[in-house]
Amino acid sequence: MHPTSRFRELICSRAVDIAIGPASESSIGSDGSIFLRPFLKYQIITVVAPNSPLAAGIPMPALLRHQQWMLGPSAGSVDGEIATMLRGLAIPESQQRIFQSDAAALEEVMRVGGATLAIGFAVAKDLAAGRLVHVTGPGLDRAGEWCVATLAPSARQPAVSELVGFISTPRCIQAMIPGSGVGVTRFRPKVHVTLWS
Repeated sequence: MHPTSRFRELICSRAVDIAIGPASESSIGSDGSIFLRPFLKYQIITVVAPNSPLAAGIPMPALLRHQQWMLGPSAGSVDGEIATMLRGLAIPESQQRIFQSDAAALEEVMRVGGATLAIGFAVAKDLAAGRLVHVTGPGLDRAGEWCVATLAPSARQPAVSELVGFISTPRCIQAMIPGSGVGVTRFRPKVHVTLWS
């Protein structure tokens, strides 16, 4: 993983063929050498367990700073959106616990409490079931959009063009959303054939 601030350098030097993340023309540049295609809008939201003191009303900044924040690995990046939100909320490092995955951080919030920042669609089922509560207030939500960045179409490899085309299809988006599965008419069980002689 590389910070989005390096996307332009990595693509132009051909160190990578494609970069995927929360990039924009302002972070990549608009001189035409980099192709940018947005493909997934998302919202980072703050969630807590239902019994949390943050679950009722709009919390005061001091209360936010005293909570234990259970965070996924993206919180460790210096220029990422999660780190930017935490700095904006002035959450001290002593109150941040970083886990190996976002799923582990969410599980810890549901098990022992605390707060976390999560992608809205990833926690939609837990919110609907009442296992988590969305906390609202200044600096607690952030909208974004993932983009795919490559060299201009005339300068990139054909396989990269195929991947760019696939990334923006509904089928790819569906595969990225946890638990979305496929419809019963599209499901095909795996078939294994063994030939013996």
